[in-house]
Amino acid sequence: MRTAFAILSGSLFGLGLHLSGMTNTDKVQGFLDFFGAWDPTLVFVMGGAIIPMFVAWRLAAARKPLVGGDFPAPADPVFDRHLIIGAVLFGMGWGLVGLCPGPALASLSYGGIGGLTFLAAMIAGMALAPRAKGALDTNSARA
Repeated sequence: MRTAFAILSGSLFGLGLHLSGMTNTDKVQGFLDFFGAWDPTLVFVMGGAIIPMFVAWRLAAARKPLVGGDFPAPADPVFDRHLIIGAVLFGMGWGLVGLCPGPALASLSYGGIGGLTFLAAMIAGMALAPRAKGALDTNSARA
């Protein structure tokens, strides 16, 4: 049952990303090009995602999921250099390629070799991130 809901949820999420244009790299790069030919239409997509999820999280705060274990705990609100470096790297990748992880996965079926290349780079980055974080912490401890 849980797997069926996961597949359904993932499929709906992917369909939403595709229909909204989040898998269109030209559209995403146009949205991120504030000083060029800025395309603000994705603001409505993000607002259309954030507002219902804000309400859903408020409604779900004192409840348990119908399937599965517990809802995930709120994220750690620490605003440190790890968050800043990660955000900068994420933003650079998003701006350069026009894809972030969700749309990249949603576009795998038609993204061709470029989509597969992005997926491989994303997986490599996820695998290397803990080592980079450890090296950053070690170097800062020495300083």
